[in-house]
Amino acid sequence: MTVKTDRKDARGIALRLRMGWYRPVHVKSVDAQDTRALLVGRKLLQGKLLAVELSIRGILRGYGLKVGEVSRCRFDARIRDLTAGHAMLETVIGAMLTARATLWSEFMKLHREMLKIARADRICHRLMSTPGVSALVALTYRSAVDDPTRFSKSSTVGTYFGRTPKKYQSGETDRDGGVSKVGDATVRTALFEAAHIMLTRATHFSSLKRWALEVAKRRGMKRAKVALARKPGVVLHRMWIDATDFRWGATAMAA
Repeated sequence: MTVKTDRKDARGIALRLRMGWYRPVHVKSVDAQDTRALLVGRKLLQGKLLAVELSIRGILRGYGLKVGEVSRCRFDARIRDLTAGHAMLETVIGAMLTARATLWSEFMKLHREMLKIARADRICHRLMSTPGVSALVALTYRSAVDDPTRFSKSSTVGTYFGRTPKKYQSGETDRDGGVSKVGDATVRTALFEAAHIMLTRATHFSSLKRWALEVAKRRGMKRAKVALARKPGVVLHRMWIDATDFRWGATAMAA
């Protein structure tokens, strides 16, 4: 029976390295790690802020008080109007509103820092020339890719972020499934948001949007957004490598 020790493990690793039985792994730069920490912290505060607001709405609904549609800046005043005269609600909801105000203040600090970094980065500026790609999407993508030269082909970026179909093969069975969802989930979400904005809000037509609308006619809007979400990832990488802005014509689809 082989006894495992640290010394034997180290010797085994050294032998495998000597024989070339390994694949190099990309280590993110310090700037990319700093950006990722900022984005993670921002997303966490945003989620907690939303959770507090929804909890407030849920508590008031139990008392028959409906908040309705209200802007974020008027949310506090609307809630205080609804809870006025009810001692317990003023105590409980008041504490939650104080927590909400603190979360909002700290979230905006990180949000402004995110915008500051994106505005000062020339690569992010180039990526944001793509329809649907905001400062958040560009910075998320930039920090995840870090070094574009580590991808030999732009088309592999979609696979790296889990935006290509899964494949099942067994005997005579060979079928494609949904997207694999491997890799960085934050980038996958950002690319989907970019695709959603491109299809629903962007007024300027591009080859990407035209292609996605054709898919929507055949398969529906939801599938079109999922399919389109892979395209920006590939196009952004090509733009980064070639140092070019987004092309609105047919050449934009060449990547």
